[in-house]
Amino acid sequence: MKDYISVAACLPADADRATLVGRVWLPQVEGPAVVALRGGQVIDITKSAPTIADLISAADPAALAKADGPVIGSIADLLANADETTRDASKPWPLAPIDLQAVKAAGVTFVASMLERVIEEQARGDATKADAIRQRIVSIIGDDLAAIKPGSAEAQRIKDVLLSQNAWSQYLEVGIGPDAEIFTKSQPMSSVGLGAEIGILPISTWNNPEPEIVLVVAPSGKVVGATLGNDVNLRDLEGRSALLLGKAKDNNASSAIGPFIRLFDAGFGIDDIRKADLAMAVHGPEGYTLKGHSSISKISRDPLDLAGQLLGPNHQYPDGAVLFLGTMFAPTDDRDAPGMGFTHKLGDIVTISTPSLGTLVNRVNHSDKIAPWTFGARALMASLVKRGLL
Repeated sequence: MKDYISVAACLPADADRATLVGRVWLPQVEGPAVVALRGGQVIDITKSAPTIADLISAADPAALAKADGPVIGSIADLLANADETTRDASKPWPLAPIDLQAVKAAGVTFVASMLERVIEEQARGDATKADAIRQRIVSIIGDDLAAIKPGSAEAQRIKDVLLSQNAWSQYLEVGIGPDAEIFTKSQPMSSVGLGAEIGILPISTWNNPEPEIVLVVAPSGKVVGATLGNDVNLRDLEGRSALLLGKAKDNNASSAIGPFIRLFDAGFGIDDIRKADLAMAVHGPEGYTLKGHSSISKISRDPLDLAGQLLGPNHQYPDGAVLFLGTMFAPTDDRDAPGMGFTHKLGDIVTISTPSLGTLVNRVNHSDKIAPWTFGARALMASLVKRGLL
């Protein structure tokens, strides 16, 4: 994995003018630090912002990110120690750049992935049935859904046609209906960061990465920044029943976020997110390579609309939230047997990148083989109190 992690690869192309913040594990204090990246250095700003929750709740997070603090080391040295399987535990390493935020995700926000969710549902998690179902659904709807505004009169007309064909689905309901699917991806403090292993359940035989942009939302509901995420997905589990969504999505190390948050400032904002293109690659231990992309411009609901459905008068997050925006990437190419499509193998290295946010790199393992999550909110508070930061 080290071959995929470098300053040039993992930082934004315009890193010299980007406001970048994150979290770093400090072995000497056995706790995390909130950091800012400036001039090739990693600056500890924990005294000014003890948590990322404090930072994003500030009146001007980008200004607070310029706070002074001690230098932890160079960005290059930090990234050199990112690989979980080879890192030196006596030196700092990057963590997921969030802490107390709720980790939420918007589902079925792209037509391509919406169709794959319908296929999963009708296949009941059986990958061998996917091709035939895909052909039947596409023969009914073609490309009609791509230009449909969710909740519109035209969307209702399409719904009526699909109902008459016995082809309607709960996934189409949230894909083109008035209400977005917003679900809990994982728990606060449980996400893993750059260089960490990501987890799939040992029982899963049909799964895939989901490259996504992740919005960072303040308690006020204002979107203050963005980062990258891998919404690790178990297609067979969710396909068996939508009621298994929690088991399909929320497992040890199943949420990867990073490498750093890029805060909105005078040179970067929501319009940059709207036009972002994500590239994704899977490099298998057997020499297999899969490449794909996901363009936010093809999203069916505007990012700010999704953020508005997440947080508002009817639902609050006092520590803020992060929101996976969904993906148009749904791999269907056969990896092994014909008609079986794509699924992960242990040891796959997944890279997700876009020039404005950098690159997130992780390796696939079974969730029960990855170190268990033990450092939660209580541990964070205890660490900050012990260090005199709270």
